[in-house]
Amino acid sequence: MSPETTTEPAEIERDEGAANGGSKRAGTTPIDRIAEGISIPTDADPEEAAAIVAAVAAHVRDREAAAAAAAAAAAADAEDGWENDRWAFAGRTDTLQGRAARVPREAPRDAWTAAGRTDRF
Repeated sequence: MSPETTTEPAEIERDEGAANGGSKRAGTTPIDRIAEGISIPTDADPEEAAAIVAAVAAHVRDREAAAAAAAAAAAADAEDGWENDRWAFAGRTDTLQGRAARVPREAPRDAWTAAGRTDRF
């Protein structure tokens, strides 16, 4: 038999230490905000509830970091991607078609579209 879960937000208080003058405040940290959206088993003691919230918070933090890294990589690739890739594309054209081609800056950035227009380069 599985333990029942509550659908109400978990009430977890965290000691904020010197940041809040030594007082305890509920719902003010990122972990507490995450706790508002998850279900904690009704029979969980405070340590178990805190462990659940910490695990979920770590997962969310890792996902946010991965998304930020992917966005930064995409932005960096978008800035100089075609300038470097068009030289590689010209090399592939030379190797596969046996002719040297200058790939113009205005050539389509999409590899499939550019491959269909190699006769015009």
